[in-house]
Amino acid sequence: MISDAVIQTIAGFVPRENIRRREPMNRHTTFRIGGEADCFVEIESMEQLQKLQRYLRIVELPCLVMGNGSNLLISDRGYAGVVLQIGPRMQQIRLEGDRMIVQAGALMSQVAKAAYEQELTGFEFACGIPGTIGGGVVMNAGAYGGELSQVVSQVKVIDREGNVLELDNETMEFGYRTSAIKSHPFTVVEVTLQLAPGEREAIRSRMNELAAKRREKQPLEYPSAGSTFKRPEGYYAGELIMKSGLRGYQIGGARVSDKHCGFIINTGNATYEDVRDLIAYVQERVKACFGVDLEPEVIFVE
Repeated sequence: MISDAVIQTIAGFVPRENIRRREPMNRHTTFRIGGEADCFVEIESMEQLQKLQRYLRIVELPCLVMGNGSNLLISDRGYAGVVLQIGPRMQQIRLEGDRMIVQAGALMSQVAKAAYEQELTGFEFACGIPGTIGGGVVMNAGAYGGELSQVVSQVKVIDREGNVLELDNETMEFGYRTSAIKSHPFTVVEVTLQLAPGEREAIRSRMNELAAKRREKQPLEYPSAGSTFKRPEGYYAGELIMKSGLRGYQIGGARVSDKHCGFIINTGNATYEDVRDLIAYVQERVKACFGVDLEPEVIFVE
């Protein structure tokens, strides 16, 4: 439990209305799963984040930085520490020619819409990805043949000491669903995208096409974290899971989607343990059937 003195100190860095104690995390994850965080703070600026991370490091309090919670599975026991959300209060987008400079809390769907409105192409692939641009950069999010590594030119981050660093595309060491940030204690605060002039109708047509594919093939009507597993080299996770006889397999309220076996969905009352156990069972069955190790995209927070 976090003391009143710590809360008072945090309130010296951010407005009091941005701070909530015992905040249910199922309100902040797309899985709609998660117990209470001791303290939940909405971040408005890079300066606030710098001060808070310095302070939390000094007092040795656990700290979780999150965006839209689209790739998190948080324990029903909650989070014994401070959650810093870079989200709705850090969504500014500004334009410099063909470049878009985006605060880390902007949703990728917002960025795609802004690019369309400015007749810039190259970001259509991300129009249906539910995460923030900051979280997306960390995992090099992608869909339908596109990924952020193709359009990111610069990433501004801060470290746990509050220092500001600027990383270019090469320094980011992008790979399949990974980047250099995964192995460094950095927090993304701003992303610069290099796009290209395009035709408004062609951009809209491509976005509509991808939206239709998602509605047809993905279980968007249920809470989930998107694709549960990374694509194993030479295979598709959903196909392996289906061929292992697991379509519709369910543990508690967690279920392998009938619509797309690469998704584990919350049918309404799934717990952290339900999803975790189902992920483990799917991994076990696919390994037994095909000798392939499935690696989760989902990040477990206990």
